[in-house]
Amino acid sequence: MDYPNDQAPGAPIRSGIPEHGRIPKYYAVKAQVAALIDELGEGGPLPTERDLAERYEVARETVRQALRELLLEGRLRRQGRGTVVAGPKLEQPLSLASYTEGVRRQGRRPGRSLISLDRFPCPPALAAETGLERGEPVWHMERVLLADDERMGLESTYVAVARVPRLDSEFTPDSSFYAYLHDRLGIAFGDADERIETVLATPREALLIGTPPALPMLLIHRVSRDTAGQPLERVRTLYRGDRFSFTTHLGNRGD
Repeated sequence: MDYPNDQAPGAPIRSGIPEHGRIPKYYAVKAQVAALIDELGEGGPLPTERDLAERYEVARETVRQALRELLLEGRLRRQGRGTVVAGPKLEQPLSLASYTEGVRRQGRRPGRSLISLDRFPCPPALAAETGLERGEPVWHMERVLLADDERMGLESTYVAVARVPRLDSEFTPDSSFYAYLHDRLGIAFGDADERIETVLATPREALLIGTPPALPMLLIHRVSRDTAGQPLERVRTLYRGDRFSFTTHLGNRGD
């Protein structure tokens, strides 16, 4: 197989077209629309389904399937009754840096909208996972993640009341929790365990984030500890699969 001279390093080889050349009709339309997206640029309005069907001489349902995949991939977004070219995905580092820092580095304005802040005894499952004591008071804080007022995800944080006793009165919900811990309480993060998986949002989560239930989500589970190795927080964060990617740097430690 000849390697295409214009093959981008991060793109599917041969644009995902098998060597025998037989591909579903919708996929051929998808490739053509993807090329059109590159020409239009961010915010550019896409022609209607009817216009695209006439342009590529296919049925509207074929166009609809192609557009559905491009929407799920984050190449397009709905705007009113039309469809426009989406901007690049936000890149979030896999590190102990906060969501706020990651969004600011890309020139976007981070924010959070508080859904709920509750206090209850630590249940057995949470205690087993974090090392907290069963029955000790814990906070649960749920917030929608924002970037330039666009809803990007949903964050659920559990932390012992003993570590942040005045969370309900001192903390500003739309600000960085990590900055609050460090700047106000002098608590520094030491290390964390993370697990990433792909899921579909529940109907409630999709409603809060403002996405269709069928949109794939990136789910991160994190259990963090302070520099003394003491349990600090347990976080469950859903990120929109069409608006987020994750980056990390891997080094050779020699072991």
